[in-house]
Amino acid sequence: MIYDSSPAFAAAQDAADPLARFRQEFLFPQGPDGQPIAYFCGNSLGLQPKAARAAAEREFRAWEERAVEGHFTGEQPWMTYHEAMADATARVVGAKPDEVVVMNTLTVNLHLLLVTFYRPTATRYKVLMEAGAFPSDQYALESQARLHNLNPADAIVEIAPRPGEHTLRTEDIEAKIAELGDSLATVLFGGINYYTGQVFDMAAITRAGHAVGAMVGFDLAHAAGNVVLHLHDWDVDFACWCNYKYLNSGPGGSSGIFVHERFADRPDLVRLAGWWGHDQAARFQMKKGFQPMHGAAGWQLSNGQIITLAIYKASVELFEQAGGMAQLRAKSEKLTGYLEFIIDSLGLPKEKLEIITPRDPAARGCQLSLLVHERGRELFDYLAARGVIADWREPNVIRLSPVPLYNSFEDVRRAGAAISQFYNEQ
Repeated sequence: MIYDSSPAFAAAQDAADPLARFRQEFLFPQGPDGQPIAYFCGNSLGLQPKAARAAAEREFRAWEERAVEGHFTGEQPWMTYHEAMADATARVVGAKPDEVVVMNTLTVNLHLLLVTFYRPTATRYKVLMEAGAFPSDQYALESQARLHNLNPADAIVEIAPRPGEHTLRTEDIEAKIAELGDSLATVLFGGINYYTGQVFDMAAITRAGHAVGAMVGFDLAHAAGNVVLHLHDWDVDFACWCNYKYLNSGPGGSSGIFVHERFADRPDLVRLAGWWGHDQAARFQMKKGFQPMHGAAGWQLSNGQIITLAIYKASVELFEQAGGMAQLRAKSEKLTGYLEFIIDSLGLPKEKLEIITPRDPAARGCQLSLLVHERGRELFDYLAARGVIADWREPNVIRLSPVPLYNSFEDVRRAGAAISQFYNEQ
């Protein structure tokens, strides 16, 4: 695709965009000039869908009108509420409906899954992760190692990019897995590295991990709703993700898990059990002896947070209406490519600003991370003052994420113009 930075080009692209109408389904905060902001922070918190308030209000009315009977009666009884979004969630992550469930929050889910899928022995106890993973993953693994009376410094192996490089090479990850061999219990990577925006080759990592007998899982916080996933076909063992970034479920909204169907009926697996994960047909018999539900639902602990689930359901339905992840990904590649073109066209030397996200569209999602070597925080604040909302990550990275559901080509052009203005004023 041939880009240019003119307002006319951006307007033409937006006019031809088959997904442009979905922008009207979201609420945009107002900027300092009273106009809607150009929002590039969906990788931290997605915008509010207009349908969210009505979805939550329906459940408030159900609570008002039916009280406890809302668990069993009405259009969508709370008892089985999580089932209503299983199909759509499965399509987002490339799974079967019984391999996913929406519950809890991300790090809670990560711990629940690690209890099952990190089972170290005296000789197979290592866990491999990317260096610079999001702190929640680091802290979770540290505490899981200690839970098994292991020293995290010994049990956790981190793999970093080669000197002078910002991103990991797949062959280096595969080589490290092979090197660890039968000492490796679990591989846990982010689907996308939050800092650089690099998409990892999850299929290759899974194959390499399984080849040495390790379990393989992914934190998909920055991947779910962003890139096309095929968790089932890739043979991933487990995964978890938050829904409040690209899936727009609201701050602290309910999150999701994936457990491959090979574990669907394994009551022998060690897990932290709860009443809501117990066989639904026998749940109200209140008997001793945990019998897990079939599939990922067997990892549930408590009844779902209905208000947040309602918001998530309203949002994920927009993904269905948009035609699914393939359609969104096609626009995402164009939008992110346009942002890349805009940044490159500024002609700034690498000593001032460089893109550390992979240039290959297949190796990134809808995010570019700008490593700003001089006055990075000033640039970030300058953009915010002009209604361009990005994301700051210490020590000197600005993340810009053009989300295909609600960002436009004009948003991207506007961001580029503001960056250009900042440097021209110096």
